Amino acid sequence: MRLILSALLAVMLLVPTVYAYDKEMAKKFDAMFSQMTPEVLTLRPCQITTKDILEMIKKKEDFVILDIRTPAETKLIAPVWKGSLIIPMHELFKPENLAKLPKDKKIAVLCHTGDRAAAATIALRAVGFNNAFQFKGGIAEFAKEVGRLATEYVKE
Repeated sequence: MRLILSALLAVMLLVPTVYAYDKEMAKKFDAMFSQMTPEVLTLRPCQITTKDILEMIKKKEDFVILDIRTPAETKLIAPVWKGSLIIPMHELFKPENLAKLPKDKKIAVLCHTGDRAAAATIALRAVGFNNAFQFKGGIAEFAKEVGRLATEYVKE
């Protein structure tokens, strides 16, 4: 009987923690994701493509490329666009790094293939950076699409 009561007590104590979650964070995600209806998703509201970036360059739009790759990745190749920020993903959400991000212009979040940028963009938007966009395909896609055509868009 004692064993049964102990087991029952253990279950009663553990069940609430198993089903617990961060309610405040869930509210933030609900506010963000509830806007993502099927119609909105077809427009890809949180993504920016190479074509979009090139158009922004042509129009001389002021924007920031935020490179969240590792230091080893950026040693090989990194954006040199004016105002580019290189902040590795594992350091992005430190207060001093968030303070570097602009609130008044687009932030194109860049990684190698776009996967990490998608996660970082969702998190940035959750904390209030609604001007953050995933750079679709990452630097790999950008290099493949632009290649030698870069001189058409960026003239010294």
